[in-house]
Amino acid sequence: MTCPNSITSSYKPFSHLAGPREVIRQFTPNWFAATMGTGVLALALAQLPVQLPGVYAIAEGLWLLTIFLFVLFSGLYAARWVMFYDEARRIFGHSTVSMFFGTIPMGLATIINGLLLFGLPRWGEGVVQLAQALWWLDVAMALACGVLIPFMMFTRQEHSIDQMTAVWLLPVVAAEVAAASGGLLAPHLADAHSQLVMLVTSYVLWAFSLPVAFSILTILMLRMALHKLPHANMAASSWLALGPIGTGALGMLLLGQDAPAIFAANGFAGIGEIAAGLGLVAGITLWGLGLWWMLIAVLITLRYLRAGIPFNLGWWGFTFPLGVYALTTLKLGSTLHLAFFSVTGSVLVAALALMWLVVSKRTVQGAYKGELFVSPCIAGLGNK
Repeated sequence: MTCPNSITSSYKPFSHLAGPREVIRQFTPNWFAATMGTGVLALALAQLPVQLPGVYAIAEGLWLLTIFLFVLFSGLYAARWVMFYDEARRIFGHSTVSMFFGTIPMGLATIINGLLLFGLPRWGEGVVQLAQALWWLDVAMALACGVLIPFMMFTRQEHSIDQMTAVWLLPVVAAEVAAASGGLLAPHLADAHSQLVMLVTSYVLWAFSLPVAFSILTILMLRMALHKLPHANMAASSWLALGPIGTGALGMLLLGQDAPAIFAANGFAGIGEIAAGLGLVAGITLWGLGLWWMLIAVLITLRYLRAGIPFNLGWWGFTFPLGVYALTTLKLGSTLHLAFFSVTGSVLVAALALMWLVVSKRTVQGAYKGELFVSPCIAGLGNK
């Protein structure tokens, strides 16, 4: 007689939780990965070289959804700190969940980029000031993640090479994402000095992030050679390595694109031309490295699929890295006027859209049942 009741209960909201209040108690920054994946799909769809009817409207709708999700998640996470402070602060000692703090500024960066892509045509130049204010907030959060999370890794958390995954990249890559956004935003600012400040800051952010990310990638290769693949629960982490490479390439392309005009307006014309050339060469070079990592990630994913991959919020790791690599590919296509990059980029965007549909459907189902609201920090997994 209990079977029908259990079947019915599985379709009730939050049936896997003790009550709706548990949504707040169990909420973690992992959820912001959904804003990253949704936001990057919106940006990618809007920049396809061939715009099919309705695609731009869908892209704008996804961007608005990203804003809604970011505000919702921010409210839920803030509520957790207010209502369950003692449990919420345990995240700083957790060796995995703490890494996802980096998803917060990266999710915000997709909203800032969308303000320029969708907001400017709809609301006019007034959105530039909003984008500028949000960008500096994003920079502050990215710098904090990039320094404080590694510091806690060194002082409070317990790590080992055999347990390492590409999740280590999340806090340090946030500054790199902010750098790419700065490259987009700088030419829209009102005066030449402000443009120079943002451009130089973005180059600093790029250098603040990429070398550290590459040092992690080096260790990651050694870890996988010695200890093989991580548990299937971390299957999507194999794609995270593509993130800093794709973002690094995109950042150099975007910063180099307007560097000549911005540097020239501030009396550094020669430097601007050099920056443009370096940006293009670096973008092409990093794209090639990204191709290697993407092919490796495909092979690793196919191997995981043989035994099945359990669904969790980590599946959003399949989306954002692929999205930034697709954006880089499309940017190379428009810059070099080479059909290969334009076609390849369009194929990657199509794959991204398909993956987003799969992951978002599973996420909605898991959220409705309450299955995805699990905080390892209070579940006895790695508490400090």
